[in-house]
Amino acid sequence: MNTHRLTTLIGRILLYTFAAIGVLFTFVWIGMQFGLFNVRGSIAERNSFFTDTPSGTSTKTAVTVAPCRMETAVSCAWNATPEWFVVAGGLEKDVEVIRRVERETGIPARQIAAVVVPEQIRFFTAEREVFKRYFEPLKILGSLSQFSLGVSGIKEATAVDIERFALDSTSPFYPGPDMAALFVYPEGSDHDDLLYERLTDPKDHYYSYLYTALAIKEIEMQWERAGFPITAEPGIIATLFNIGFAHSKPHGEPAIGGAIIETGGEAYSFGMLSTLFFRSDELTDLFPHPTAQRAQ
Repeated sequence: MNTHRLTTLIGRILLYTFAAIGVLFTFVWIGMQFGLFNVRGSIAERNSFFTDTPSGTSTKTAVTVAPCRMETAVSCAWNATPEWFVVAGGLEKDVEVIRRVERETGIPARQIAAVVVPEQIRFFTAEREVFKRYFEPLKILGSLSQFSLGVSGIKEATAVDIERFALDSTSPFYPGPDMAALFVYPEGSDHDDLLYERLTDPKDHYYSYLYTALAIKEIEMQWERAGFPITAEPGIIATLFNIGFAHSKPHGEPAIGGAIIETGGEAYSFGMLSTLFFRSDELTDLFPHPTAQRAQ
């Protein structure tokens, strides 16, 4: 009798234990599906935008993207590529917010776009499968969220520097007295979380363009104060944006350069691709060339 009771007790304990384990695993699975266990900056959170299709299904099958819109061509100009076609469509959708940032910061909309163009093309050519399955059909810009943030690929540390320079009137990068008011944080908000959310919002690129324009303005002010104005040099501005504040050292002979980007079977530096767009007739109806004073 005692043996029977002991066997029954052990059986019940095992049954309840396995049931509890099953419930726990179910809870964990549900939590993972709904992101309950994600933390800011986790791989799941930061990569999900690039690894899921709009319906949420995984993109496991490799796809091929022709280097040129004319599929028989093996090389072509930057503006004859499928990537440029998508970037142009994305900029067209964002035209009003870019113009708003132009009004607020004084940085021409075309100069802002000229920094975004090479960054987006670089992302699209690096993420060919994601580009083909998601961005090309929808004609939208990618809002980067892993190591660099937003449509222009600003690193989080760089965004913090942009804010710091805007608040420090003694900094050589100081953009003027009205710029810091553009990114004021609500009282009681978590600075880092809100900054991340602002720069990676896929539905509203305002802050992404704002920080891009502020970075441009701060670089321009640094060089102007040093006696080497560069407002008429879009390629130099884009190069400095790409290589970062730490490498921005004003002098009389700056050169266009930056990261190498391959598109259309050709290789361009970040600054050169930016220049080619800026000087071209592409999207001039939306982003006209600035006045001669800036764009010579």
